[in-house]
Amino acid sequence: MELELDKRVERENQDERDTPDELKDAETMNEDQLRQVMGLYGNDIWNYIYYLTKNAGQADDLTQEVFVKCFYRIGTYKGTSSLKAWLFTIARNTVFSYRKSRFFRTGLWGGVQSLSSVYEERQGAEAGQHGTMVEQQLGTSRSAEMEYLGNQQTRDIWDIIMKLPEKLREVLVLDLKAELSVNEIAGLTGLPPGTVKSRLHRARHKVQDKLRGMK
Repeated sequence: MELELDKRVERENQDERDTPDELKDAETMNEDQLRQVMGLYGNDIWNYIYYLTKNAGQADDLTQEVFVKCFYRIGTYKGTSSLKAWLFTIARNTVFSYRKSRFFRTGLWGGVQSLSSVYEERQGAEAGQHGTMVEQQLGTSRSAEMEYLGNQQTRDIWDIIMKLPEKLREVLVLDLKAELSVNEIAGLTGLPPGTVKSRLHRARHKVQDKLRGMK
């Protein structure tokens, strides 16, 4: 347990070392910096959104929107949390906003419009240009992740996780996939750390019980 904690702390420290120093208190970012950030966190953000939405297409669109928002909102990042945690906050809010607005887009256009096209209309041609770059940068993320999940035992575990109630699934994904600390998960979800620990405990036990039942 102590070794696992040490590894988690080391990963968090590595995240901080990898984050470009110039992004703290930066008013703008350039495309090279955006590519660097996407390379560091693109898979993590896509995975998180996928496990919230259970839809690969939505994960593609919403991940693209997260990094477009990152590009335009970098001036709001002040370095008080890790850049990774900041991006996860944007991702979570983007998913929840999409869920709230999906009904209205369906009613207005007779179908759900692509998130990338909606965002392009809102931000103009420049946002569309960066959206295309994000899409290209993340193009291989899902296939690589699906190949990794191809292992049958791993797939069984994640199938079980996907069937958990959302409040348990989210904290477990943030713990296992995103490797966020309890305090980071608490800050992201707005839950007390004790509640995060309790949900993690319940989620792990549910997964373990299901795995025992499969043997």
